Amino acid sequence: MGRRSRVAEILTAVLLLALSAACGSRLPESDFEHADRTTPPRDSAPLRVGIITSATSPVGASAFTGPRDGARAWFDRLNARGGIDGRRVEVRECDDGGSGIGDNECVHKLVEEDKVVALVATTVLDYAGASRVSRARVPDIGGQPIGSAYDTYPHLYGIYGSLAPRDGTTGWDGKLYGGTEVYRYFKREHGARTAAVVSYNQSASAAYARLVERGLRAEGYEVVTEQVDFALPNFRAVAADLKEQGADLVFDAIDGHGNAQLCQAMDQVGAHVTAKVTNVQNWTSTVPEDYKDAPRCRNALWATGSSRNYEDTGDPAVREFREATKGLKTHSQWQLEGWAAARWFTDAATSCARTGITRACVDAFMNRSEGYTAAGLLLPVEFARLPEPPQTRRTCLSVARWQDGRGWVGQGDMNRICFTVPQLAYSP
Repeated sequence: MGRRSRVAEILTAVLLLALSAACGSRLPESDFEHADRTTPPRDSAPLRVGIITSATSPVGASAFTGPRDGARAWFDRLNARGGIDGRRVEVRECDDGGSGIGDNECVHKLVEEDKVVALVATTVLDYAGASRVSRARVPDIGGQPIGSAYDTYPHLYGIYGSLAPRDGTTGWDGKLYGGTEVYRYFKREHGARTAAVVSYNQSASAAYARLVERGLRAEGYEVVTEQVDFALPNFRAVAADLKEQGADLVFDAIDGHGNAQLCQAMDQVGAHVTAKVTNVQNWTSTVPEDYKDAPRCRNALWATGSSRNYEDTGDPAVREFREATKGLKTHSQWQLEGWAAARWFTDAATSCARTGITRACVDAFMNRSEGYTAAGLLLPVEFARLPEPPQTRRTCLSVARWQDGRGWVGQGDMNRICFTVPQLAYSP
């Protein structure tokens, strides 16, 4: 993996991990009915939606495609069942190449030329066109919050919601806030007391590591900080120190390749931990290949997020997702969240069917969303527009652990793993 690719991946991981789990909703159709309005003739033209993905970014060909694949699977299934009010959904995709220039070109093509009614499951490295989407009042539904756009602009609705005013300024006076629920979980449920944070000597990596360290200290952990050289990382030395320090948990601000090397080194020196904690982007079925040389560490991988485990096929909504995506070579949590985003658009468009499926009507549904769960696939989402940042917040978690032979095993009901925790400010 080249240096440019690894820098991009670090930045992606840092931005993703720094986001707090936010808690939006399916409104009854009656909310958009008006007794004094005559129902227009049924429109049979296809509904155009756009999906922008950094499919060929510096991070790699598959890093951002999960949400796109999940959304596309939903729309394929929806069209096979008759579409929305008899109208087929026509999906227009655009690969922005992971660049701001490419993203603006995709926004121009989909929003201004193709006249899509909405964007769905946006997953891009540099959302440079976000302000143009907002100015055009095109609802962007269920996008992955890589960067701060979904906490900055109106008409953009990230998959996890937002409490920020979204008036054109990021967060509150340029600051975003994240909670300490992940650290609280491992302290309460697993008795963890000592946590290590591993980063590169690179600015984005080091900045995120400091944020994790603050959160851990706020929860009363003894914190061990480890930094490795970005160009020539000595993960064996880090692993040996983790063993010496007796770390219960390991968090990181490094790329996927570095994580695999760190895990391999931990196995080699016998550094055994309660949990090697990763994030939703790495909650995938490729763990056996990614960590093939680290069986002990691999089975200590834990992931946390805000959506129901894609392996939980006992849940009917997850089972539906898995049946529709059985042809995919791999599965991931991001695919499930893309599926949920497409379902969210479908619920919004269905609510508008009697009066006309327009950008404005779909946006009105989204803007009034509160408690949306995509049939239980998401923790309840909201867009609160709070004038001041919250000091504390009750936040719930989806938690899973990797086990060879079983995959990602859920660790309880995500709607009940909840904590009231402090919210810490950070600069995106």
